[in-house]
Amino acid sequence: MTRAVVALGGNALLRRGQPADVRSQRANVAVAADALAELVEAGHQLVVTHGNGPQVGLLALQAAAYRDVEAYPLDVLGAESEGMIGYLLEEALANRLPDDDIATLLTQVVVDPGDPAFAHPSKPIGPCYPASEAARLAAEMGWTMAPDGDAVRRVVASPEPQRIVELSTIRLLLANSIVVICTGGGGIPVVESGEGRRGVEAVIDKDLASAALAADVGADVLLLLTDVDGVYDGWGTPQATRLGHVTATELRARSFTGGSMGPKVEAACRFAESDPRRRAMIGRLADAVALLHGDAGTVVAGG
Repeated sequence: MTRAVVALGGNALLRRGQPADVRSQRANVAVAADALAELVEAGHQLVVTHGNGPQVGLLALQAAAYRDVEAYPLDVLGAESEGMIGYLLEEALANRLPDDDIATLLTQVVVDPGDPAFAHPSKPIGPCYPASEAARLAAEMGWTMAPDGDAVRRVVASPEPQRIVELSTIRLLLANSIVVICTGGGGIPVVESGEGRRGVEAVIDKDLASAALAADVGADVLLLLTDVDGVYDGWGTPQATRLGHVTATELRARSFTGGSMGPKVEAACRFAESDPRRRAMIGRLADAVALLHGDAGTVVAGG
């Protein structure tokens, strides 16, 4: 039996341009659940992670609209989004796999309070705005904004994941053959000190957190599912070519866009380099089974 950590991109839950309502998310999650169920039915053990960029941004906007209280911090909003998305995924998977046990776990991830990412926000969250609206929000909310394609989005700090707090609980669930949904949105960012643990204003990259989780739970493969059919050399040019089977060394010799494919490539390389027997796959949600068999997408090996 293959143990796989499957990281669902934000597009699996809310596609660009769709209304940010529950109906849209439920419809998208149902499609994701079908792909995940195929993996379980083929005999693979799953740990499911997911993005939360659109959802945590939406929650931030909702919180900011109520001015009678101080705005909720990103760690709390991250926990809310992890619970919301986890519930939708668990609901859809339970309907698709009625004989399987499924559990959603709020997951805290320790980060370094001195991580330079806190001084250089880079992780996009929330909806896209025209430039004029983005400028107004930046002035009113104190948000940092950055270009995203033809529009502008809010960006927040994205520190490196260091340790998954609930790791022993995740291992216990897996030992009892339970499908685990965890580390949603990269996990709830926390720092530790002599005074205990506290949340911080950040959103951890889901792919990097998933790579760390996959290594820690002894996964055989890491599936990074997105809306493109693999990693492309020369993306956006007439010479663009999809990379099939590559090594981490070959990938690291190329450059990729920091806000989109870059974190996925880095996550795939880290996981593949952690053990020569491990493989990471990047590709489309619809190709999940073929990816696991090495017949689609981009397959990354160590070396």
